[in-house]
Amino acid sequence: MQKVLQAQELRAQVATVLIAAGSSPDEAVIVAANLVMANLSGHDSHGVGMLPRYVEAVLEGGLKPNTSVHTVLDIGSMLTLDGQRGYGQIVGEQAMALGIARAQMHGSCIMTLANAHHLGRIGHFAEMAVAQGLVSLHFVNVLSRPVVAPFGGADGRYGTNPCCIGVPLKGREPFLLDFATSRVAQGKMRVAHNEGRQVEPGTLIDEHGRPTTNPGVVVVPQSNGLFGALRAFGEHKGYGMAVACELLGGALTGSGTWHKPTDAAVRAIVNGMLTILIDPAKLGTQAVFEQEALAFIDWLRAGPVAPDFDAVQMAGEPERAARLQRTRDGIAIDAQTWRDMVAAGARVGVVLAG
Repeated sequence: MQKVLQAQELRAQVATVLIAAGSSPDEAVIVAANLVMANLSGHDSHGVGMLPRYVEAVLEGGLKPNTSVHTVLDIGSMLTLDGQRGYGQIVGEQAMALGIARAQMHGSCIMTLANAHHLGRIGHFAEMAVAQGLVSLHFVNVLSRPVVAPFGGADGRYGTNPCCIGVPLKGREPFLLDFATSRVAQGKMRVAHNEGRQVEPGTLIDEHGRPTTNPGVVVVPQSNGLFGALRAFGEHKGYGMAVACELLGGALTGSGTWHKPTDAAVRAIVNGMLTILIDPAKLGTQAVFEQEALAFIDWLRAGPVAPDFDAVQMAGEPERAARLQRTRDGIAIDAQTWRDMVAAGARVGVVLAG
């Protein structure tokens, strides 16, 4: 039976576990808030269900609490940063703060972040940028168990490799596009498996390369010890975007790309991220940018609404609607995820309430 918890209570319980796992209280509060915000935004795949894996990664040494971002190279409008295996929610925010300051000073900033532990919901970093009136682009790779098959391939060869674009809109909520380049995020398959649900056809292949709707094929080893794989969205086009994220987020940042056999025992998740920040005010196009962006959004909304749809939506709107609803009604956590969280707490001496 699922649990329903209010955001404040959930943040406090997650922070308690993180502190017991070695984080300072300040770090634990930031990471817990980030995870709960993912749940509030409707992205349970990047929410508190990640806590067990974080605890395991700390215990194995792949995730290092209380670690800050390290500046490797600084030439003003370009930054090369190393996350040093710190919590991605921490080093990611630190990196964005540096990049935002440089973009405000110089008009733009190209920033690479290598060796960050799981960055979580990349949209969070775009939200930081658009709040300051900046356009942001993010290309991320994922070094963990490869869970996505290349177009035309029959096994997992790379990660879910998210891409994110944030665009401020004058006087309105921003355009915030944040997506995995797989058809769905790996974490959504974990949630579906825990809830005992099948998933949409076309999402997965099993360990033999055959289509399946069973999310367990990418969550737990199958009878032959192998895993299945997610498929890329958009066939060859989404696959091409995923490769671009690997090359830009992994190779260009110096964080590394995936090209080795799977070690399913390793629990750490390492991300590399290329971020490009642009200040329209310094580009000289801000007035026309603001006018044309709003004109286009209004044009999209003015068209007829298709059957079975309530409205023409913009990227970012579903997350904002989810936050309102879940802040009011609470966050539902499936029974298996809660058991995993309780077990993670027990590993570091914490008894989760409820």
